[in-house]
Amino acid sequence: MKASFDEMNSPAGVRTHYRAYRAWLDEQQGASMQARREEAEMVFRRVGITFAVYGTKDEDGSGTERLIPFDVIPRIIPKGEWQQMEAGLRQRVNALNRFVHDVYHGQEILKAGIVPAEQVLRNAQYRAEMVGVDVPGGVYSHIAGIDIVRAANPDGSGIYYVLEDNLRVPSGVSYMLENRKMTMRLFPELFSIHRVAPVAHYPDLLLESLRAVAPAGVNEPSVVVLTPGMYNSAYFEHAFLAQQMGVELVEGKDLFVKDGFVYMRTTQGPQRVDVIYRRVDDDFLDPRAFRKDSTLGCAGLLEVYRKGNITLANAIGTGVADDKSIYPYVPKMIEFYLGEKPILQNVPTYLCREPQDFKYVLSHLPDLVVKEVHGAGGYGMLVGPAATQAEIEAFRDQLVANPTNYIAQPTLSLSTCPTYVESGIAPRHIDLRPFVLSGKTVQMVPGGLTRVALKEGSLVVNSSQGGGTKDTWVLEV
Repeated sequence: MKASFDEMNSPAGVRTHYRAYRAWLDEQQGASMQARREEAEMVFRRVGITFAVYGTKDEDGSGTERLIPFDVIPRIIPKGEWQQMEAGLRQRVNALNRFVHDVYHGQEILKAGIVPAEQVLRNAQYRAEMVGVDVPGGVYSHIAGIDIVRAANPDGSGIYYVLEDNLRVPSGVSYMLENRKMTMRLFPELFSIHRVAPVAHYPDLLLESLRAVAPAGVNEPSVVVLTPGMYNSAYFEHAFLAQQMGVELVEGKDLFVKDGFVYMRTTQGPQRVDVIYRRVDDDFLDPRAFRKDSTLGCAGLLEVYRKGNITLANAIGTGVADDKSIYPYVPKMIEFYLGEKPILQNVPTYLCREPQDFKYVLSHLPDLVVKEVHGAGGYGMLVGPAATQAEIEAFRDQLVANPTNYIAQPTLSLSTCPTYVESGIAPRHIDLRPFVLSGKTVQMVPGGLTRVALKEGSLVVNSSQGGGTKDTWVLEV
């Protein structure tokens, strides 16, 4: 595997934007850093910042709640790098929203042959119920989580790639906010040494974005957060964001439809709802329209939505644009809809449904990362360089049985950042998930959620696979 780009250190020494932090770090005692690490764990556990890992049990066989490990060493991004990344994120999310609108309306990009029609119209996330439905401002993905990684160029410089677009119900922003609060609590002196761009106003931006896309004619929109309930893996985040925005956290049973509008039950009687920030998948939103056995949604919701009397964030059917089989076409979308060259690059991708690509993938499995097109959370994938021969051959059988279900990419050696682990400070691989908000305008707070693969050599950063998180600093100067 190629050498990784080191976020803190270059062959010439410590990178400029890390120098003040590195000087501070060199003065710290190991016992002090360990004590602060333990304090962070204690506080996170007390506050209840946990993540449910489905299908697993603790050693004693009880429970599936896990604390997402927090690393006390931040990831630092210089101002100029962030400005370039931010421009690329705005461009990408703008094009993706245009794409979703197009596939449910004129389908111009399909007629032009730029994206194969069967990849959209036969996609499991395509919702025929959305054809011809207009949504406020043409915004489908109001909250997008775009996963970005950095790899090393042959000359040692770094290059950012978009690894994945999460446009349905991206999670993790609560950890971004809590990580910043924790770093300020543990190391307040660092914020007098560094000019770090703030992130605490994210809930205000989120509420502003949601209110901006209320149905036409609504001046004081009522916003709620719809959660599947306390057993969902991201329930902490649902409750956290509702509380931070000052809006109600509701479950499907709290909502009902009457006379073409959605209402929530309150102790003061029914209250009309105008915008639902939903953390429930399409299939479970309306038992009349989708899964009949769903108890998580609200019967009749789709009918109200199609009439334009409720806004759903994110929109039904948005998932058609974040499927891994659609990802390879995003650079072409940018050129088609915006007439611009992509600022952020895709990772080179092989489509296993294409005979030539499939032949290449089968003969290079030990060198590639192969992913299910509908997979998420680090599941349903093969990391060739980290797999045994037996695992590779078993995965080969799955591939041959259903090649259209997979894409493959070169194994990028994700950049590393110093991380405080049991043995001390050591490099660990990281990625970044900025959160992009689309309302009347496209907005985001500087940085995002940095996820870190805590196992030595591991490239899988997902929380469900044992990854942790870091505070992400974007410097203002």
